[in-house]
Amino acid sequence: MGETDCFAHLLNRYSKQVFSLIVKIVDNREDAEELAQDVFVKAYKSLSSFRGDSSFSTWIYRIAYNIAVSATRKKTGNFISVDEGMIADMPDDELDEMLLTEAVNEKRISYLKRALEQLPPDERAMIMLFYKDDRSMDDIAFITGLTETNVKTKIFRIRKKLFVLIKAMGEENYGN
Repeated sequence: MGETDCFAHLLNRYSKQVFSLIVKIVDNREDAEELAQDVFVKAYKSLSSFRGDSSFSTWIYRIAYNIAVSATRKKTGNFISVDEGMIADMPDDELDEMLLTEAVNEKRISYLKRALEQLPPDERAMIMLFYKDDRSMDDIAFITGLTETNVKTKIFRIRKKLFVLIKAMGEENYGN
C-alpha cells in the first residue's frame, strides 16, 4: 500500500470524528469542513512526527483541536462569564443532581444545549470530549496540551459553570 493509499485510509477512518470535534468547537458546518481539510493536510505533512505516544486518533484529535481553537480565537465571540464566587460556593451534590441524574427531561436538555453554546469553544470542546466522546482524562490532556490534573480541574470548573448557567435559565423561566 502506497503513501497515498494509506492517507486515503486514514481520511476515511477518521474524517467523521475529526469533523465532529471541529463542529463542536467552531459551531459552523461550513467552517468545520474547511478546517477538517486543513487538519488532514497538516496530519499528512506531519506523519513522520507521530511517535506513538498516544493512539493515532488522539494524535489527530490534537491537531484538529488546535486548528479549531486557533480559528475561533480569530473570531471574537460573546461568551458569558460566570462569577468565580458563584462557582466556588456551589455545593457538589447539587451540581451532580442537576447534571448527572438519570431523570433528564427535555427542558433540562434544552437548557444544557443553550448553556454549552455560551461556553468558550475550548471549554465546550473539552466537556464534549469527556462526556459525549467518552475520552479519558489522559487523552484530553494530550489533545489539549494540558496536564491531566489541569484537565480534571478545568472539567470540574466547566461543570460548575454549566450548572450556574442552567440554573439561571430555570430561574428566568420560572421567576424564582
